[in-house]
Amino acid sequence: MPLEQPSAKPPLIVDVRSPGEFAAGHVAGSINLPLDQLAQRASTVLPEQHQPLVLCCLSGARSGMAAQWLKAQGYSQVVNGGSVGTMALQLGRRIEAG
Repeated sequence: MPLEQPSAKPPLIVDVRSPGEFAAGHVAGSINLPLDQLAQRASTVLPEQHQPLVLCCLSGARSGMAAQWLKAQGYSQVVNGGSVGTMALQLGRRIEAG
């Protein structure tokens, strides 16, 4: 699945790093759902299982684990986008703090 498809619903960027890491710098427009809270909060934060999701973290390891878990829970359009920097470059978005 390409990261952004002009005719499709744009993907939701989900940063699975800790809140502190997210606050230090994240892809503009992304949401924070830390890996250690994924099982408890996914159904609330990500209620639509067919929403395109692109996950990111520091290196791609945590987002890879999160992607596997989400797919096992029935999420159908999940991609491991790798690092925050890679995601920002691929999507043409800035890194913002706060």
